[in-house]
Amino acid sequence: MDIKLYYAPITCAMVSYVALTEAGANFETIPLDFRKAEHLDEEYLAINPKHKVPLLTVDGHKISENLAIVTWIDAQFPDSQLLPLNPWDRAQAYSIHGWCSGGIHPYLRQINNPAKVVDVAEVADGIVTNSTAAIYESFTIANDMLDGRDWFFDHFIPADMHFFWCYRRAKQFELDLERFNHCQAHFDRVSERPSVVKVLELEQSVQAKFAS
Repeated sequence: MDIKLYYAPITCAMVSYVALTEAGANFETIPLDFRKAEHLDEEYLAINPKHKVPLLTVDGHKISENLAIVTWIDAQFPDSQLLPLNPWDRAQAYSIHGWCSGGIHPYLRQINNPAKVVDVAEVADGIVTNSTAAIYESFTIANDMLDGRDWFFDHFIPADMHFFWCYRRAKQFELDLERFNHCQAHFDRVSERPSVVKVLELEQSVQAKFAS
């Protein structure tokens, strides 16, 4: 199989990268420089009109969105147990992925760039305030879920990585996260996994290459 992952530093594409790595897949990483708008180049738009990452191509077939990519990887590499075997737990894992991508990620995007939502400065400030409150609400829920647990399930799975990415992005905005002690402990544990160390090292090398 010819597996390629289109990736950009800082983005949630690291979730799919870690899933592939945890599964032991042989794949090629194709970095895109968002600051140079490479994701809007005609060549990439022809492959992915959504102009987002991650995008996985497998022998020319294309899959976008982390949950869909993780589901494919799990089916292709079942021994990796990227998704729980129990149907109820599997559905709960899907739920966490959906929550991260649809219930947390959009608020992080609005904090990062409120001008994409509204071009009135006074309103933009309100969007950041309200989005921050929504992030705190989600992290309160996650903090309760992680109380007394190392992972969201009985072992590390990509849903843990997806939440790690959300929490990491919030930390990059210097939000007040001190109260979320269980989220922070989870973040620290995820940071130590070899697959996550690998993607963070990749991020640094790609950023250095883009800056040169």
